[in-house]
Parts: sequence; structure tokens; C-alpha cells
Amino acid sequence: VQLQASGGGLVQAGDSLRLSCAASGRTFSGYAVDWFRQAPGREREFVAAINWSGSRNSYADSVKERFTISIDSAKNTVYLQMNSLKPEDTGVYFCAVDSSGLVSRRSPSYWGQGTQVTVSS
Repeated sequence: VQLQASGGGLVQAGDSLRLSCAASGRTFSGYAVDWFRQAPGREREFVAAINWSGSRNSYADSVKERFTISIDSAKNTVYLQMNSLKPEDTGVYFCAVDSSGLVSRRSPSYWGQGTQVTVSS
């Protein structure tokens, strides 16, 4: 499966962005789709996950109530709606798939390239 992340950009604190993760080569069926992010000088960290049916999701505490993950199976695309952005949300955002299908596992098998999100104060 090939993953293409998009939607990043430069925004001000309090703004919103929606990231997209489009899959090609196969569908998301049976997979969980994760978003991770990596800030400069920091390790990659988990942000959110959703299972292929959209019935289960998981969020990092730092983004709960602000970020929403969703899936459009018809378009084979996962979205990450990010509201009330903060400077500490800055980083490269990666989408990835976990072949286990578990949103709690947070150990993806395949990674896409990242998209840069920069939040200015």
C-alpha cells in the first residue's frame, strides 16, 4: 500500500487544518490508519488512529477535544481535522497503516511521506 499525506501548511495559533491520507495499491480494509508527528529534535509521537470501518478511534491526550480522525472508505482516504492549533502542534505529520487493524497497537507496518504543519504564535 502506498500512502500520500497532504494538507499541511503554515497557520496561526487557533486556526484549523485538515490533513488527508490517500491510499493506493489497496484499500484500507482490515487495517488501522494512524497519524504520527515529529517535531524538530523530538521523537516521532502518536497522534490519532482509526480502524478501517471507522467504528473505533484513539487519540493522544495532547490532541483530544481538538483533533478528529475520520475515514472515507469510498475515497480510500483518512482525514485528520485539526482545530484550535497550538505552536506545540508544529511538526511533520505522517500517516501510516497498521495491518493488525487495532487502533490501540500504535505500531504501523507501512508509512507514508510526511506533510509539514507549522503553527505560529
